[in-house]
Amino acid sequence: MKELTHTCHYKLYAYDELCEADRKLVDAAKESTQSSYAPYSQFQVGAAALLSDGTIVSGSNQENAAYPSGLCAERTTLFFANAAHPDKAVEALAVAAYTNGKFTNVPVPPCGACRQVMLEVEQRYHQPIRILLYGTEGTYVVEGGIRELLPLIFDASFLK
Repeated sequence: MKELTHTCHYKLYAYDELCEADRKLVDAAKESTQSSYAPYSQFQVGAAALLSDGTIVSGSNQENAAYPSGLCAERTTLFFANAAHPDKAVEALAVAAYTNGKFTNVPVPPCGACRQVMLEVEQRYHQPIRILLYGTEGTYVVEGGIRELLPLIFDASFLK
C-alpha cells in the first residue's frame, strides 16, 4: 500500500491587505449576496468573476422549494460569464456569504458541484482561476486554482 497526501495551499489576508483589484472583486461578491433568493435557508451567497478583459460579472444563489432545482452563486456567476462572454477567460472568482444579518466570519468554500464546474471553466480557458473566499475574519486566496480544493478530479479524459 502507498499512502498519498494532498495539501491545500492558500493565503489568508485581512480585507485591507488585499490589493485594490481584489477588494473590488470581493466587494462585488458581497454586494451580490443582496440579490440572492434564499427564502428557505436564509443563507445568501454572492459571487463575482473577473474576466480577462477586466469585466466583472456577478451572481447569487437562487433557491427553489424543490431543492435540487436551485443553483449556487458560483455556478450562476460562471455560467453567466461563459454565456455572455464566451471568448473571455475567467481569471478570478470571489465568493461571500451573508446570513443572520451579517457576513460570515469564516470564508465559505464552494460545494462539490461548484468545484467541478470551476474545473471545467479552467480547462475551457486553459488557465487556473484565482479563488477569493471572503469572511469578516479574513479572506482565503487560492492562487493555484481549483485543483487545490478538488485534488482528485473527474474530467473529460474519463469519458473517452
